[in-house]
Amino acid sequence: MPKILVVQGANMNWLGKRQPEHYGSTSAAELDAMIRRHAEVKGYEVDIFYTNTEGAAIDRIYQAVEAGVDALVMNPAGFTFNGYALADTVRSTRIPYVEVHVSNLFARYPKEMTSIPGPTAQCVIMGLGVQGYILGLEAALHLISQKAG
Repeated sequence: MPKILVVQGANMNWLGKRQPEHYGSTSAAELDAMIRRHAEVKGYEVDIFYTNTEGAAIDRIYQAVEAGVDALVMNPAGFTFNGYALADTVRSTRIPYVEVHVSNLFARYPKEMTSIPGPTAQCVIMGLGVQGYILGLEAALHLISQKAG
């Protein structure tokens, strides 16, 4: 059974509470339930990890890779613009990585949009609200199947 780690970066624990004009009204708990339902239906294991510190995200990714996780789906959130150490972690583990953003960062930050971890991702999904997580998980399952095949 495939194993996927979902990492929620800085401020994502406040999903549904902060800036609903950008992030919608779905709470973190509702998103977690949506992700878990998807895992149950599609037949994979999922671990969801929230952190407001980059070091904790790095530690969790290394721990997951050591435990045999097959892919990473991450919303770097507040780490998007300065997560150099996080990007190095993903790059060094060589784990299939899908980056997800609830809002379209290019529309919100048209002149300065750069995702530091983004270039380490096999794909980036943004601007589709929380539905982007389901597409990100589907992409991760696809990457896992390509790697196995």
